[in-house]
Amino acid sequence: MTDLHTRRSLLRYGAYGTAAAALAGTVASWDRLTAADIPGRDDGSLVVATLGPAYGPAAVRALTEGFAERHPDIKLRINAVQAVDWSDFFAKILTQIAAGTAPDLVYVATEGVQLFAQRLGAPLDRWVRRDADELREYFADVHPSLVESMMYEGSLYQLPVEFNAADMYLNRQVLRRAGADRPPADWTRDDFTALLRRMKKSSDSHFTPYFWTNRLWGGVVPWLFANGTNLLAESKAPGGDWLWNAFYPAEQRRGRGGGFRWTTPQATGARFEETYEYLASLIEEGLCTRPEGGNGQNLVGVFSTGRVGVTPAGGFWAGGLHQAGMPADSYDVQYFPRWRTQRHQFGAAGYALLRTSKRQEEAWEFIKYAARKDTLTRLFTTNQTTPARRSMLTAGRYRETGPDHWRVFYDTLDRFPDTGPIPAPPQVAEVEQVLLKHTGTALSSPRAVRPALRRLQGDLEKAMERDV
Repeated sequence: MTDLHTRRSLLRYGAYGTAAAALAGTVASWDRLTAADIPGRDDGSLVVATLGPAYGPAAVRALTEGFAERHPDIKLRINAVQAVDWSDFFAKILTQIAAGTAPDLVYVATEGVQLFAQRLGAPLDRWVRRDADELREYFADVHPSLVESMMYEGSLYQLPVEFNAADMYLNRQVLRRAGADRPPADWTRDDFTALLRRMKKSSDSHFTPYFWTNRLWGGVVPWLFANGTNLLAESKAPGGDWLWNAFYPAEQRRGRGGGFRWTTPQATGARFEETYEYLASLIEEGLCTRPEGGNGQNLVGVFSTGRVGVTPAGGFWAGGLHQAGMPADSYDVQYFPRWRTQRHQFGAAGYALLRTSKRQEEAWEFIKYAARKDTLTRLFTTNQTTPARRSMLTAGRYRETGPDHWRVFYDTLDRFPDTGPIPAPPQVAEVEQVLLKHTGTALSSPRAVRPALRRLQGDLEKAMERDV
């Protein structure tokens, strides 16, 4: 498998490890960690920190050589940090900061956007305003929901370069065995349940109709969204008009704000409980297993061999299945099924500028370079993610890897404009830890749901009260 696919597998199916607990405490000590006065730390390079598996030698070469052609006066160094997931990555970045080797830019996913914005990042507003004419082409090519997910309290902190929404992958071999077709775009939760029953009835005891992992992205959250609720109460921060009015037409900026706010936990709400009871009923009926932790490394194998029928994943999995040898016509993708709504969840990523950087102008030039279509085309060659730029999703891009209905990946945003980011407040590390812990307990049996959600509510309230 390619380095980029390895990254995508880790990030989208990887569970968050013990580093998540340490992350918030380390960030809280930011002021005493910068160690900016330590001599010998600066070789004059603009330093960009990335998650190591994402950038093998070919990717680093593509970034550095392309940037050098446009900016021969800026020395660039890519610092590929080896880490197993986002929390581990963030913790290692903070260790570098403690050692006095803070990078100028850090590649940050939705899970860390607000954390970095609150404690570490510099807003991009003044540069975006200054270079508005240069950026019009970029914003015209990027869905406003992705941009809004990179805002915090009215300011923009990153230009999104990639994203993945949680859609449904279906094994065509299993569909044929069950005598079923690919479901329609407007399929419902009841249609989904009926399809799982048909799959189970037509398969042996080693088969699992539905597989999902216990994590923030692609775990229980898509079902909460579909049922018209969320882990935390959701609202929009004021502001942001400076961006929306400058780059998006009225119909696309309507309802936009200055970024998401996630506040009061909602784990004891009626729809929240209803969602868990539904998932518990699927487990009790043998239509899915209890959601697993870990990194889901075996999922590609069991899906490609027909031992799993349906699983939630994003555009990144097209590249993953291809690398695993699964033919393009042996699987397909469809939107997440409708319940009370058909709202989807996504995670995105881009480069965050650290406020301690002494090379902020040079860093801004790299941010713009990294968001260019030609740059992303060189990097995202194997469909290891979904490009943030709509124009990059073409039939040619998916001809070799599939699936047939590749348009679903970006149309998830276009068709369902209320689709939004996973709930990731600055306290995300502890929020996710307690979610995973109590979800596992809640789904051990239908009777365990209500008491586990009460405990989840209490722990979420404590987590949200703490300052990171």
